[in-house]
Amino acid sequence: MRIGRALENELVVSDLQVSRNHAEFHATPDGRFEIRDLGSHNGTYVNGQPIPKGGSALLGPQDIVGVGHSTFRIVGGQLEEFVDTGSVSFSARHLTVTVDGGKQILKDVTFGVPEKSLIGVIGPSGSGKSTLLKALTGYRPANEGDVLYDNRSLYKQFAELRQRIGLVPQDDILHKELTVQKALRYAAKLRFPGDTATAEREARIDEVLRELKLDIHKEKKVTSLSGGQRKRVSVALELLTKPSLIFLDEPTSGLDPGMDRDVMQLLRGLADDGRTVLVVTHSVAELGLCDKLLVMAPGGSVAYFGPPEEALNFFGYSTWADVFSAFENYRDYDWAGRWKGSQHYQMYAADIDAVAAQPVQMPQQAMARPPKPQGWGSQLWTLIRRYVSVIASDKGFMALMVILPAVLGAVSVVIPADFGLGKPTPPSRFNGDAGTIMLILAVGMCFSGAANSVRELIKERVIYERERAVGLSRSAYLMSKVIVLGVITAFQGVIICGIGFSTRALPEEGLFMPPAVELCVQVIALGLTSMMVGLVISALVKTAEKTMPLLVMFAIIQVVFTGILFQVYGSPGLEQFAWLMPSRWGIAGAGTTLDLAHLMPPWDHKDPTNVDSLWEHTAGQWSLDLGIQLLMATVCCVLVARLLRRHEPEVMRK
Repeated sequence: MRIGRALENELVVSDLQVSRNHAEFHATPDGRFEIRDLGSHNGTYVNGQPIPKGGSALLGPQDIVGVGHSTFRIVGGQLEEFVDTGSVSFSARHLTVTVDGGKQILKDVTFGVPEKSLIGVIGPSGSGKSTLLKALTGYRPANEGDVLYDNRSLYKQFAELRQRIGLVPQDDILHKELTVQKALRYAAKLRFPGDTATAEREARIDEVLRELKLDIHKEKKVTSLSGGQRKRVSVALELLTKPSLIFLDEPTSGLDPGMDRDVMQLLRGLADDGRTVLVVTHSVAELGLCDKLLVMAPGGSVAYFGPPEEALNFFGYSTWADVFSAFENYRDYDWAGRWKGSQHYQMYAADIDAVAAQPVQMPQQAMARPPKPQGWGSQLWTLIRRYVSVIASDKGFMALMVILPAVLGAVSVVIPADFGLGKPTPPSRFNGDAGTIMLILAVGMCFSGAANSVRELIKERVIYERERAVGLSRSAYLMSKVIVLGVITAFQGVIICGIGFSTRALPEEGLFMPPAVELCVQVIALGLTSMMVGLVISALVKTAEKTMPLLVMFAIIQVVFTGILFQVYGSPGLEQFAWLMPSRWGIAGAGTTLDLAHLMPPWDHKDPTNVDSLWEHTAGQWSLDLGIQLLMATVCCVLVARLLRRHEPEVMRK
């Protein structure tokens, strides 16, 4: 029996998470059954673990086969199907999170979420709300306890169950420069299987836009929408794959009371339509719309779980301001003990542990990596197109990309030179301006290259975290940045060289190419290496504000260690440290073409033959200088890829 989205299958599953021909069941000669993957895009799962693409797995009587939103089990030779439409239970069991030093920031959190309901989570600062959200979604699994989705462990079966969960972080998970429809198109292209037709994707996008009443705004840029409407677009992005469980982290933060109510009513409608919605919020004005309320106490323990209308009476106060003040004034009080000893606990939480988690038997392929919905090349092409669209929509940034290198190139032109750059000089005289001109051009290229990339990863960090959790390839994401920014940086290098060398007399012959080409290649390579350093900075910092000081520091350091301002070679320690600077090798590459070792005045006037070996006027040295720059860029690329792992769900890293 073959399963898939196409009508020719024996079992048709109308779910865009399912490939056209997804998998098939087989009976073995000994009377057992096996499931065979047919090269599906989103994978076929046995007990939550992916089987290899095109591989197979034998099935036991308790094994659960996952295909998209559907699960199958063989009972008495018959195939039973369950389609996840939201009617599933969800519970947290004794979640405890411990950080370095043994401090617990989440303590024995246990609660059960009714199906198709809206759950509000509130609490004072420091009560562990964000930590709880990460534990519930698998982004940062709890050290102790488990999260059960339909009595299946989310942590052990994250590869499959992640497709059933939607997460809307506090920050928008979309590119504000794009229109609503275009942003959703790129998201759908990345999340749906590679064999999904354009018409199928467009139909699903239109369906979501109508459901959230965004169809009248689909041609507007996201940045032009109100705060409440932008939050709707973030929700729309998550609804594309029809998740049964949706988490939202403070969706009403920064919104006025009217928008606050609109967003909460939107979430109420999502729950009524058959989804379970859990929202972490600081706003208490619209808690009455929730089915259940979870109140977290300082220290990360549960202070209350139950109907919101009974919460204030439980605490014995008339307003939530009084409750939060009590939390602050009595931080050492055993709020969790008070809750567990109450009648409310017996009514709403005591029976949660009575439902045992469904036992599963892990298959041999448990360590197989979950497949990605799109192939690497397809993801790369989609990411490149999206990135180009984002840049093209920002006219100011595009203008700056041209103006910055033009100004930096023009600055070098105003430097007077008695002898043109590279022009033959009398034996007794040297062209001291040649080094200064190359210094300005090289440092200008360093600054341009790093400035292009220094904010690109940090500004998209929330978007990357979410897309990575649903199958984005880390290397495809990084290469899309490298390719697009690399083309921009190379274009800027041509502008800088074109203007900077326009009034200078260059040598008549290069080492093995025209001198202008050799110089331009070295300047572009310097820009690309600096661009990769900018990506390292962007991956390292925690906020975008920290990128500018680091960018300025990087540019200043490059000025110092070029070997132009003072003698670097022959100084133990200093010379070796300068080898780590891209500008040292960029200037060296240009110096080989211009023969700066003999064009500039020697540092050692007593021994004119004592020259910088990196400026040796040979083709081999030119190639070495270029190769070192490209090696630096490659090392930076590998480092960025490692740093990006820090911003992925922890369960995926393990």
